[in-house]
Amino acid sequence: MPVIFHVEGVFPRFGNNCFIAPNATIVGDVIMGDDCSVWFNAVIRGDVNSIRIGNRVNIQDGAVIHCTFKRSTAIVGNNVSIGHNAIVHGCKIDDNVLVGMGAIIMDHSEVSSNSIIAAGAVVLEGTKVEPGSIYAGVPARKIKDISRDLIEGEINRIAMNYVRYSDWFREKV
Repeated sequence: MPVIFHVEGVFPRFGNNCFIAPNATIVGDVIMGDDCSVWFNAVIRGDVNSIRIGNRVNIQDGAVIHCTFKRSTAIVGNNVSIGHNAIVHGCKIDDNVLVGMGAIIMDHSEVSSNSIIAAGAVVLEGTKVEPGSIYAGVPARKIKDISRDLIEGEINRIAMNYVRYSDWFREKV
């Protein structure tokens, strides 16, 4: 059974058709939209500030979403995939974004729509990721623009696949 706790009387809230893995942890001021999934060992800590998550968001195995006390909130748009072991900390991610495995996005950064943060990239505090671009490296820098095919073939495909994967697991829990 997932760990779902209130913090100072504020409980996480979930939309329709969400899958929460049995060993995921979600605490505090977290509001999640419809068709989301939180996978094995993922942690969403809305204990020190609020976390808002749109529709069709998948937070993959070992990923962490957190904020900074009284300084930053985390906002995740619609149709977002947060890859395995990624850290999303006190930042804003717009719609249609793929955050690669092991990527780190720091406080007050803004990731614009139709963007990819490459696996292992570190988006430093306050960085503004341009719409329709790929950022990679440490620190993360724009490496190229994204084609329409990449938006459909990667960003949208992965987000929709995770809605399907959720259905497989929801039946078992």
